Amino acid sequence: MSVKLLSMTSVIAIAATSATAEMNFNRSSSFATFANNVDPSAESSSEIISASADGMTLAYSDSPLGVVGFIDITDPTAPAAKGNINVGGEPTAVSIWGDVAMVGVNTSESYTAPSGMLKAYDIKSMSEVASCDLGGQPDSTAIAPDGSFITIAIENERDEDAGDGRTGQLPAGYVVTLEIADGLPVCDSMVKVDVTGLADISPEDPEPEFVDVNAAGEIVVTLQENNHIVVLNKDGDILNHFSAGAVDLDGIDATDERAALVFNESQMGRLREPDGVQWIDGDHFAIANEGDMDGGARGWTIFNKDGSEVFEAGNSFEYAIIQSGHYPDKRSDAKGAEPEGMEFATFNGTPYVFILAERASMVGVYDVTDPSAPVLKQMLPSGIAPEGAIAIPSRGLFVTANEADLVEDGGVRSHVMIYEYQDAPASYPQLTSAGADQLIGWGAISGMVAGDDGMVYAVNDSFYGYQPTIFAIDTNVQPAQITSALPVTRGGHAAQKLDMEGITRDGEGGFWVASEGRTDRMVPHGLYHVNSMGEITEEVALPAELLAVEKRFGFEGVTLIGNTLWMAVQREWGDDPENHVKLVAYSLESKEWGAVLYPKASPDTGWVGLSEIVAHDGFVYVVERDNQIGEAAKIKMVYRIPADQMVPAALGSELPVVTKEAVRDLIPDLKSNNGYVVDKVEGLAIFDDGTAWVSTDNDGVDDSSGETFFWSIGQL
Repeated sequence: MSVKLLSMTSVIAIAATSATAEMNFNRSSSFATFANNVDPSAESSSEIISASADGMTLAYSDSPLGVVGFIDITDPTAPAAKGNINVGGEPTAVSIWGDVAMVGVNTSESYTAPSGMLKAYDIKSMSEVASCDLGGQPDSTAIAPDGSFITIAIENERDEDAGDGRTGQLPAGYVVTLEIADGLPVCDSMVKVDVTGLADISPEDPEPEFVDVNAAGEIVVTLQENNHIVVLNKDGDILNHFSAGAVDLDGIDATDERAALVFNESQMGRLREPDGVQWIDGDHFAIANEGDMDGGARGWTIFNKDGSEVFEAGNSFEYAIIQSGHYPDKRSDAKGAEPEGMEFATFNGTPYVFILAERASMVGVYDVTDPSAPVLKQMLPSGIAPEGAIAIPSRGLFVTANEADLVEDGGVRSHVMIYEYQDAPASYPQLTSAGADQLIGWGAISGMVAGDDGMVYAVNDSFYGYQPTIFAIDTNVQPAQITSALPVTRGGHAAQKLDMEGITRDGEGGFWVASEGRTDRMVPHGLYHVNSMGEITEEVALPAELLAVEKRFGFEGVTLIGNTLWMAVQREWGDDPENHVKLVAYSLESKEWGAVLYPKASPDTGWVGLSEIVAHDGFVYVVERDNQIGEAAKIKMVYRIPADQMVPAALGSELPVVTKEAVRDLIPDLKSNNGYVVDKVEGLAIFDDGTAWVSTDNDGVDDSSGETFFWSIGQL
């Protein structure tokens, strides 16, 4: 079957409505999985997650370590480590009944010789209490709502590096059920369900991916690569099966071509290839359409168990991600945001489906009171690559397990994130393009400047090298809204070789933009005069005295004092004293260059540099930050310098050193988002009345959760 999408206008309207709808889930805390490790520097991960009967303990599968990790959430605002259990293989899933965690464990020697176990652990004594041989490689697990049995998808996954990486690689997968008695799985009750010969795609090699059980004891299973869905009972009787179908997609980015957010392409007949599946009621279930092999349907669907399609999200979910600044352009081109995991639960009488977008690191929260017309209530930020989720309605909690752990790159660690169902407005997103006249993709926000009537102007950096843009942001509404996007052009085409890191108004309706150079990428350091139409009208190269000592870490902000532009240099150049950086001046009248020195902090780890510069009311404000993340972050500061000290000396001479005064420590602000402390505070804008706004750069959602924080720090 093939489904036509809503028009672009309709989808934008839906997303805009969701941005103003009542939103009740807010993140209350995060738990870094390395806190459970004997060696915190070892790679770890949180993938599939479950909760104890009382909702006080979480258990998550940790594939890199071969363990199941446990978290005490007695106080959900302060989760505490409870340690790990080594399961003797790769844990692929965990489901808890009472105080027993049942874990699917992959013990396969190879793709052609798969094996696995279902192991059960008492979470109070942290000891193994049962072990059942499954005969193949388990993927997901699900326990019947009445606790009478557990079902496991035995995937026997394909080797993506073998041949053309497609299905048709035996042995075939299957589904098993085991009875539960006295809280433990009964190994000799195992029923093996043959699901070969059902799908149109590789019928001889089914690869069951995800399972769920409804109140009637009916099991729904997705055969992802086979693009098929099977409904059966615990005795192994197949009640129904049907193709997951396909979707026609319009208004998407489908080409691995450019660093730009352009959504003007189409793909017809994209297979859904569902991953996650959840029952909504006795007749309806939802699937998350990841599209692992050939697909890329990018959304999610609701079916009746009779095989009839009830709802198709089309690209509306992806559009909500785009408007939130989370579209993962670098990774996404063929398959979009890749919805993968999902959860269903009822909170205060309202049934919700939670859709996890792995590559966008977001969760869509939908009211499914009417399964034929779900309503997007909000978009939640998550850690990098949300893989699993669990709802605990009895405690008003929702939890995500986020798989990516970037320890080897010194980046963000894997986190479990906890959200509370609150009578409060949504705390995220803090910046959105929902409600604009057209679909606006955005990300990698860098320098900012305040305009009139509550408007802020911001630039994106070189992550979107084919799409340099000046964004207009209305701070009079909440969340702040990107109302327009002005392309920066040269000769009528998108300007190339720019890394826009700073912007200031020219007083004539246009802007000056500072570009940070990258000589290894042939991007010059420079200043650019941009008119109100976005056209570059003047380009100012650096003088020989600066180029002789230049390094990659160039201009990170620009401001105008009288007729002089001042630029902050991020880090030391060749002639700078240690822990001092230049504030560079350029006179628009005389065309002369000069500089002063700014004393920055000495880093304990990594580096410390400047990210922004803004002149206001007798002072010059700068953002000084380290490049550290999470608990390692120590310096995210706003300082100010008396403007009368900004007297430039000639380049090459002895430069005067200015003094600085601390204005605000931004780390408490960043911690108040209840995630991890992000690295890049890069934007500062100050209005005439002294009200200041700060923003962070989300690195284009590349090795980043995509979270952009945009907030006011009040009047300076």
